[in-house]
Amino acid sequence: MRARTSSTAAEIAAERFEALTAAYTPLFNIPDEFVTADGRRRTHWVKFLGALAELGAEEIERRFATADRHIRDTGVSYRAYGDTSERAWPLSHLPLLIEAAEWREIAAGVTQRAKLLEAVLADIYGAGKLVSGGDLPAAAVAGCADFLLPLEGLTPPGGRYLYLYAADLGRGPDGSWWVVGDRTQAPSGAGYALANRLVLSRAFPALYRDMNVERLAPFFQGLRGGLTAMATHADPRICLLTPGPYNETYFEQAYLARYLGFLLVEGGDLTMRDGEIHVRTIAGLKRADVIWRRIDSDYADPLELNAKSRLGVPGLVEALRQGGVVLANALGSGVLEAPVMMSFLPRLCRRLLGEDLKLPNVATWWCGQARERDKVLAYPEGMAVVGAFGNPVLDSEPNQALILAALSAAERARLAADVAERGVDYVGQEVVNLSTTPVLEGGRLVPRPFVLRVYAARTRDGWKIMPGGFCRISGRPDARAISMGEGVRSADVWVLSEAPVEHVSLLPTDESVHIRRLMGLLPSRAADNLFWLGRYLERAEATLRLIRCLAGRLIDTDTQANARSAVERIGALFVAWGAAPAHALAQAMRLAATGLHSSQEFGSALALVRDAHRAASFIRERLSPDTWRLIDDLRNRLDQDEEAVLTEAEAFERANAALRTIAAIAGLAQENMNRGAGWHFLEMGRRIERAINTCRFARHFAHADAPAEELDILLDLIDSPITYRSRYMIGVALGPVRDMALLDPYNPRSVAFQVERLDKHIAELPALADDGMLETPRRIIVKLAAEIAATTVDGLDNTRVLGFEQALLALSDAIAARYFLQGPHLARADTASGLA
Repeated sequence: MRARTSSTAAEIAAERFEALTAAYTPLFNIPDEFVTADGRRRTHWVKFLGALAELGAEEIERRFATADRHIRDTGVSYRAYGDTSERAWPLSHLPLLIEAAEWREIAAGVTQRAKLLEAVLADIYGAGKLVSGGDLPAAAVAGCADFLLPLEGLTPPGGRYLYLYAADLGRGPDGSWWVVGDRTQAPSGAGYALANRLVLSRAFPALYRDMNVERLAPFFQGLRGGLTAMATHADPRICLLTPGPYNETYFEQAYLARYLGFLLVEGGDLTMRDGEIHVRTIAGLKRADVIWRRIDSDYADPLELNAKSRLGVPGLVEALRQGGVVLANALGSGVLEAPVMMSFLPRLCRRLLGEDLKLPNVATWWCGQARERDKVLAYPEGMAVVGAFGNPVLDSEPNQALILAALSAAERARLAADVAERGVDYVGQEVVNLSTTPVLEGGRLVPRPFVLRVYAARTRDGWKIMPGGFCRISGRPDARAISMGEGVRSADVWVLSEAPVEHVSLLPTDESVHIRRLMGLLPSRAADNLFWLGRYLERAEATLRLIRCLAGRLIDTDTQANARSAVERIGALFVAWGAAPAHALAQAMRLAATGLHSSQEFGSALALVRDAHRAASFIRERLSPDTWRLIDDLRNRLDQDEEAVLTEAEAFERANAALRTIAAIAGLAQENMNRGAGWHFLEMGRRIERAINTCRFARHFAHADAPAEELDILLDLIDSPITYRSRYMIGVALGPVRDMALLDPYNPRSVAFQVERLDKHIAELPALADDGMLETPRRIIVKLAAEIAATTVDGLDNTRVLGFEQALLALSDAIAARYFLQGPHLARADTASGLA
């Protein structure tokens, strides 16, 4: 090896490249991404792998582990179709590298294609000249389920159909790119591309900078600006319409809403009034100016489209007719995703744009035409057949291509008969082999085929291409169609500039930007879930305190003489709360294990934390990554074998550890959460639940005949033994314990303290009418606060305490009725008074 002092930078990089490929890859297994068609090494890969080699194997593995940990910590996840739970995001540790010159050709081709598809959509739902002129068969349009007849003749507000378009690209072994699919309905993956970038650029910041990687922020800046420009108001409300948290890409939707500052809404959050779409908020109905939809067109309006839909907005189509809202993308745009369209796009490009496609399709023939049908059936060796409209072929899944050469003779004969009978339902496509990119598997660099999704956004200045994209890599070396599922991973896409890249941020720098200190109006659904997140966490905390108290009494030798009575009293409360079945009372540790880990009992700590996790999943865009991670950790901590035999010490420690996590969640809310309406609802949920639970504890353990042991239990449950003993030199007594639990406004665990806080929270919330009258929640809390303030310990008994509890339950119902209304009679606000 030559001395480094006499080597050029390129030679040094080449030496490191050789070292790394020798360490990770047998020579015969070098991916074709490393070399050009004529056998020359790609210089960008030489530079990248040379820089990696400089770090050393140990440092490389440490940084890969950092990337994996960041994915887990931030909760980046997805669902494959049919999944009941989320999967951790499978990010490849190596990016896909694309040089600037190659990228310019891709960007030009995708821009042309976006313009073409916009023109085709405008004609399909407008003049219809392509069909009448014979350029596009009517059956190819009308046969597609995504062609929506009610939208024919409806020019969308703003006159545009596409605002975000994506093209799925494959690359052949010769380096040429071609389109394998168009995404015009509601393209997914842009948020994952952003998440990939943040993870990998953190793991390799210097390498990311030195490779001159193009930034993604300008693309998202342009997308946001383009949607804003379509609104008719100066400060528009832009909503991202999601199918909900059980959608495969819900994480991405919440992630994009938070990143772009959009309001994440579901169909139930929206309503149509007077030709406009409104968001249901805690301050009444508020107009939505622009909706970026992530639901399929057919589900968008159950009145005029799919009547079975529960995802859409009744009356949305009528609002579009009246120009009351801008929708991105326009309803019905999914018609262009049908494989049949690809067979006509080369002709349509020449017809509409006067030029050939810059990025060709994979060769496609529609079997609805006799000559094309005969060609497909005549060349089975190089042909695949797919449903023309996404329909299944033979017994395969929808949208799945079948390679004719891989079929048996009987299957091929059956398919030929189907094609001959209904050729309009099938297209033939040339079988192509995808190029590969390197991935690390078992410490070796191996080639794996990939598909690259490239995005185009309509901006104020025209179409803008994301310099990167969403890369999916197959786990199989011969894959031809790739979707996120088992064995598939994603990769960051680095488009390499020829010069250093300027840092760009979405944060505004113009000093004239209007200053805002609140997030805006809180949707009723978000308020509902924040409220119940607080209640479920507090309810879980009460159950965990009972378990800790139970285990603690069994451990403490000084209290074991009275432990049996304590266990019976605590066990009775467990059964009453649904935390454990009655038969568990016979064994104290079985009671504790069930209360901690049962998936069957609705009141167990695990069940309550799962409820909290579910509520949090609906408002994920409103929670910090730290809060979400703690809630997820809490669920995982409690999701253990309920049949396991626990010792008293194990039960105590498990309950204590879970309580520490809940305390951390509460601490984050107190220290980090903006004091907007969302914080008030989270706090109201916690305060109401804590007050109700304290009333129940007091009725159960501080009844008129309660012995000292039970009063001690109540003090433990409200975390007040030290305070009590510092105030009173005597032993526990009924009156002082009741006062501390119920009436003491200085004790953060007392009912009086919770009611005082509830009064302040409710006073900050918006009123629908500016008439000076108290709304129902405010009337209830003012009356309850006055009653508690005027009550003395001498006048307390279980009947009075039950009255407090019932008033708190009535308050909860009143809050739900006032702020969580989801029905058609949701009231309008006269003004925007109050904090919303």
